[in-house]
Amino acid sequence: MPAMSDAEPHLLVVDDDARLLDLLRRYLTDNGFRVTTAADAAEAHANLLSFAFDLIVLDVMMPGESGLDLTRRLRSGGRPRVPILLLTAMAEPEERVNGLEQGADDYLAKPFEPRELVLRIRNILERRGAAADNAARRDVRFGSFRFDLARGELFRGGDLVHLTAAEAGLLAILAAHPGDPVSREDLSQAAQFSGNIRNVDVQMTRLRRKIEPDPRFPRYLQTVRGTGYALKSE
Repeated sequence: MPAMSDAEPHLLVVDDDARLLDLLRRYLTDNGFRVTTAADAAEAHANLLSFAFDLIVLDVMMPGESGLDLTRRLRSGGRPRVPILLLTAMAEPEERVNGLEQGADDYLAKPFEPRELVLRIRNILERRGAAADNAARRDVRFGSFRFDLARGELFRGGDLVHLTAAEAGLLAILAAHPGDPVSREDLSQAAQFSGNIRNVDVQMTRLRRKIEPDPRFPRYLQTVRGTGYALKSE
């Protein structure tokens, strides 16, 4: 198996078939990708709040929220436009067209050759320039601070700023989508605060004390009225 590196494109693979999900994870990892998996749309959504992905491989036919529904939600939610490759057992032309109309970048019918999946992924990434963008997305800068998304570390100038696990978790979620508001509920779920959204406010207050020139008037960790919080980056 090739060694992992920060330059490897990060894929989110979503499928309710546990056996196929494991096979894809191992095959894609062996072919030079960093892979995170999810068994349904809810788990995929939580991962999208926590990490920045280069591409999503998404099964269409899933219980609950389908792949098409999730594609539609991602494309209408104002998030950064991550490429989506849909997988489906239905190969009818209207199904493919429907997927593309919802905002998918490509469509692959099951069963498929794993090599074809890899080629399609690489083609999408090349078209998007994802390899070139990956390094730029690794660091998120605001003011004199730099947050390393890959390591979950915050620096002020060249000095490491000590963060608790909870503080680093919140900052990672916000830094993965700079400028986008994230609800308290989503932050609580992704940071695993035991369902208590008040913990989000407590941790945010502590985090602001380490970052903001005046925590009473936050410049970077901004409150979005009626929603939650957003990180204002450069």
